[in-house]
Amino acid sequence: MSSPATTNATPPPTTGTTLPLPGLLALFTAAFSAVMTELLPAGLLPQMSEALHASEGRVGFLVTGYAVASFVAAIPLTAALRGRRRRPVLIGVIVGFALCNAVTARSSAYGLTFAARVLAGVMGGVMWAMLAGYAARMVPAERRGRAIAVVLAGITVALSLGVPAGTALATAFGWRGGFAALAVLSVILVAWVRWTVPDFPGETATQRVPLHRIASLPGILTVLSVTLVLLLGHQAMYTYVAPFAARAGFGNTGVVLLVFGLATVAGIWVVGTLIDRHPRPTLLCALALVAAAMLVLGLFGRTPAVLLVAVAVWGAAFGGAPTLLQTALIGVSGPGGADVATSLQTTVYNAGIAAGSLAGGLVLEGAGAGALPWAALPLLVAALVIVTVGRRHAFPARRPGGRVGEEFAIK
Repeated sequence: MSSPATTNATPPPTTGTTLPLPGLLALFTAAFSAVMTELLPAGLLPQMSEALHASEGRVGFLVTGYAVASFVAAIPLTAALRGRRRRPVLIGVIVGFALCNAVTARSSAYGLTFAARVLAGVMGGVMWAMLAGYAARMVPAERRGRAIAVVLAGITVALSLGVPAGTALATAFGWRGGFAALAVLSVILVAWVRWTVPDFPGETATQRVPLHRIASLPGILTVLSVTLVLLLGHQAMYTYVAPFAARAGFGNTGVVLLVFGLATVAGIWVVGTLIDRHPRPTLLCALALVAAAMLVLGLFGRTPAVLLVAVAVWGAAFGGAPTLLQTALIGVSGPGGADVATSLQTTVYNAGIAAGSLAGGLVLEGAGAGALPWAALPLLVAALVIVTVGRRHAFPARRPGGRVGEEFAIK
């Protein structure tokens, strides 16, 4: 779900070996709050369904609406704002998140809640297009990888700890409090960014790389295709994990989400040790494990112990897959086209999230929660097939030139 924006040639304001941690942690928190805003409804379907007088499938569409808005807004709004100074744009986006989460916390009407989620998705599309690029401009070139890793770690922390903890707290104290807390966090974050994050000028027209030149490179569409089908299958299941887990007696989805989130951290660590030496076999293994987890969930998902083990395998395998895909994309595009290629991947991510949550909602409404793993499984098999046949350009066993894409290895 991340996308470094294209950086300009302005020299970074810091030098030496010390990272500007206060500013980077502010950007980390921005990434954390964006992921929390996007995915928190997935763990609160029953509570929100009752309060908004809507089915759980329709509440799941709140995730769909957010993702569709991010997908539609990311490229045109980012292009429109690239000439603006960076800090005012970032602060404006954070203020937008605060307002949207405040409206969600107060709303009792599904239509108003959906509108707030769509606007939040627009804010998310702009934010993901600039966060990593912003971090890269805050440090010298030799420190950019670590700076980007610090900021994008907010994604992993949100997935592994934030969403399950937020779900548990919102379940205990009311779902509205969860969104109110995110609104308050955004207000605090505005001041934090204003005091610790430097401002930068916008980009000139001559610094913008045309999208079509990157999209036409051999292998780019192959990597994006795998990204799309993986997100379709994953999100169809993940968005509706609450009703699926309820079949096994887990009324509190926080436990299941915590297992998934902690497993993603382990998966990222394992992938970090293998990605440079064995990128293609590691990706194939990750996709195969996600598919196997869906098969087990489909066959034995009503058994609590089996459910938790399968979710742990799913989380560990999926946690490393996005890093493998982004590294493959950067390997195809080369360093000069990495930013633009990753922005394309961000759009595909949002398309996959939107379509996956929509498809999962339709399956849930039509066939019930037990059918969700069976809907996801063919998509994951398709991802395996594409990787298998795309070995020439997109997924070679090794990439020449050493540690391609290493600054994106931790997410």
